[in-house]
Amino acid sequence: MISIKNLHVSYGKNEILQDFNLDLKSGEIHGIVGLNGSGKTTLLNTIFGLKKAKKGEITFKNETISKKHIAYLETQNFFYSNITALEYLSLFQNAEFDVQEWNKIFKLPLNDLIEGFSTGMKKKTAILGILKLSKQILILDEPFNGLDLETARVIRLIILKLKEQGTTIILTSHILETLTNTCDTICYLKSGKVEFSRTKDEFDTIEKEVFEDLEQEQNRMIEKLL
Repeated sequence: MISIKNLHVSYGKNEILQDFNLDLKSGEIHGIVGLNGSGKTTLLNTIFGLKKAKKGEITFKNETISKKHIAYLETQNFFYSNITALEYLSLFQNAEFDVQEWNKIFKLPLNDLIEGFSTGMKKKTAILGILKLSKQILILDEPFNGLDLETARVIRLIILKLKEQGTTIILTSHILETLTNTCDTICYLKSGKVEFSRTKDEFDTIEKEVFEDLEQEQNRMIEKLL
């Protein structure tokens, strides 16, 4: 289990996560949703260790969580210049991972420079690198952005298969249906705290809850302008 207790994370004087608590069961797919500024990316960065918490702790299987446990796909993927996809993937060490066989699914021109790739091709290259790491925890921040429908379905199938093998997956998406079709739990963040968390048998209410909250906020903003 990933256990987050009493977490406080700030950027300067701006506290993003405030007394944040959340438990995520191992071997399940956990969706994280929230409006812009709700703390989603800050939470993911803190779990991975890119951002240091002011207070609180994050543990995995009763030990302090660390990068050795996690593979993290960020929303914006970084690639060195003048590097081919094959050279990029060689940076990830895993002798058991057959890049050529996996690429029969992803269909990437591995010997071409990444800088000439489309957005979707870059995303697929980054996902291949994350998969090659073969970690116990997989954090996927908007993994379906920029992907065509066929590839998005393939990524979903891979995520479900990894879950069967015991991988714990944390997933964000701006498309709520993607999460309800894939996740075991969905957690809704608001103003740096968990507003509510729902399990699969409660997903039929989550869309109404999320969009009611969104519409209320938008109505308040519109009323100030009109």
